[in-house]
Amino acid sequence: MWPARQRHPEVTKMSLPEPITTCLSPAVHYMVCKLGFEIKENYDINNFVSKRGEVSWRTISERVCYLKSDQSIDYVKSVQLLGPVCESVHLHLRSLTTEQFEVQYALWFQWTNATELFLEVFGVLERMQVTAIALSLMKLTSCLERALGDVFLLIGKDCPFLLRDLLASQELAGVFGRSVMNVLRVFIGSPCGLNLRNILWHGFASPQEIPVKYCSMLLFLTAGLGQLLKRYLVQNKFSLVHRPYITFSNLEELDIFPDINYEVLSLTEELAKRSSFVLKIMLPFWISALTAFRQHRYADCITLLLPQLETGLRLLFTTVNKCPSRLLTAEPSSLYTTLDEMLAKQLTDEEINQLPLILGEPAVEFLWDFLNHQEGPRVRDHLSHGEISLNEFPREIANQILGFAIILLCRFSEEEEFVTLKEHTAIKLLITCANCYSSRFHPIARLKKQVLECMKSISSWSELPVVSKEQIQAITGYKRCTEMQELVSLITGILSQLQHHLPSSCYILDDPLNNLLTEELLTELCGMQIRTLYCPRSLLEVLVVLRQIGAQCHQVSEQVIVCTEMRYKQWVNKTLHSRQRHNYLRMLKSVKFLSPVLRLILVLITLELNNIHAICQENPFEYQQYLKFLKSILQYTENLVTYTSPEKNKWDETGQLTYRALIKMKTFNERKLTLMQLATQKKMS
Repeated sequence: MWPARQRHPEVTKMSLPEPITTCLSPAVHYMVCKLGFEIKENYDINNFVSKRGEVSWRTISERVCYLKSDQSIDYVKSVQLLGPVCESVHLHLRSLTTEQFEVQYALWFQWTNATELFLEVFGVLERMQVTAIALSLMKLTSCLERALGDVFLLIGKDCPFLLRDLLASQELAGVFGRSVMNVLRVFIGSPCGLNLRNILWHGFASPQEIPVKYCSMLLFLTAGLGQLLKRYLVQNKFSLVHRPYITFSNLEELDIFPDINYEVLSLTEELAKRSSFVLKIMLPFWISALTAFRQHRYADCITLLLPQLETGLRLLFTTVNKCPSRLLTAEPSSLYTTLDEMLAKQLTDEEINQLPLILGEPAVEFLWDFLNHQEGPRVRDHLSHGEISLNEFPREIANQILGFAIILLCRFSEEEEFVTLKEHTAIKLLITCANCYSSRFHPIARLKKQVLECMKSISSWSELPVVSKEQIQAITGYKRCTEMQELVSLITGILSQLQHHLPSSCYILDDPLNNLLTEELLTELCGMQIRTLYCPRSLLEVLVVLRQIGAQCHQVSEQVIVCTEMRYKQWVNKTLHSRQRHNYLRMLKSVKFLSPVLRLILVLITLELNNIHAICQENPFEYQQYLKFLKSILQYTENLVTYTSPEKNKWDETGQLTYRALIKMKTFNERKLTLMQLATQKKMS
């Protein structure tokens, strides 16, 4: 998983000129930790909430100030004036018992579809534990964002992905009022304001830097939003519909590390205290994450852990790329260092990013798989945007991310300590698993999976129930024997052309259609390693076409299965008309050649995949010719889907269509062989 330590001794222990006391830039630190405390004024809570618990948005929004120049929010003055309001609200909530709070406010959290979470946050306010406050804010803001997105969809269509765009939308202003949305923007959603959501979710704020009164205020404001929404829904006779939560599927694909037991958790806690990957100001987050895992609170564990992985990686990124100032949050006028940038191949100045080189490909692929790839679990996105049910967060995913975190802690520890840890049986197993990791959610990996699933589907054709050979041969007026022989001859010829690309264990047999185009061959071809990191755009373009071809082949296979089973039942039950019987028998004849043709296409896809990096380095003309060929095969498979559909049943046409496609494949392969021979002769001369 890691390059040799000797090559990068400076990162084994990331020595810093002086202890880091904050990851917030001076301006952001002042905004979050001091500005809201400058005005010492005790407000009467009755100015902001009635005795019946109704939030007075008018008096709160009056504290939001605007710049004279363009009427945009003056965030500095707004935070300053809202500071005492937050203090008053905090003291008010602290004065309530749990029962009083539930009676007065529980009803107004129902619109979030997470009432229990907001009641839980109130319980945290009573305990005043700083790490729990930070965790509560992270969960509160993600659930609030999700609920606001549901409200947006009452009148809007495509919900904005970013919270700042959602809060600035006309749709939410239409429901709650622009002044109300501006109050929220002071606290979350704008880099110019407190920006509480982002500085926590991206790992910039330490537990002690988040004033508890801001958590109280957001809890209070969420109830106030519920009151406004209730009026809007009644007036407009609308009902709020909550989008379903995302569920993680195929968890077996995410099974990389063994189960982490209590012994490993205790070891990890000691390791976190010593590893240079962990900033001391952030250590409470790590300890709380491990505690949450012990208590089976897996969503809490990963909510705490993901920002700390980002913090540790940012520390490493700034160390190896010699840009220490980028460890801090940036000012609103510039972007801070995000995880996407940390994992990129190059820096903004086009210099090579040293972080991926130090982490090693398996580690970077793990991060891309779990956090970034569109077909992966994208844990951080789903969790931070409130798209997952926190109570149902799977242990399997928490176990994998925690296992990866333990590997990072080990890697960036003292040499002597690392040697000792490596010998611990459980840690040794984690390291072994990490070293063997290869991408599972990159488009290349998904294509391999797709090909094997399609081959499995086609292989099941041999088990389908069919009528006897005598009945098939009884059909008259159908020239299938000659046509079948021509197709078999073409397929055999193409396989001969591909011989030098196949594994050495494969050779043309007497019956290549059945003995060569097998699941075993495809499994071997798909087992070949292909580099997935930092693929050029041209490669991704080819992958899109290959995956489309694979998808069409799979659809043809599924249609054949459905049609064969259905027609056989109808044949046995004697419910087919004469024309349908003839069509059924023609279908069975067609299936005989479609099986090897589809298998051949899957072999072609896999061979092209294994050679994809070389293909994409061809000159532009050859690349375009290649892409044109692939698109012609895609067109063939799309036509096959149409002809083999239950609605069309054009089985006669599939033979003619297939013949033309095989001729194209044979011609293209001949051209490739000629070019290869010319290139070889040129090298020899």
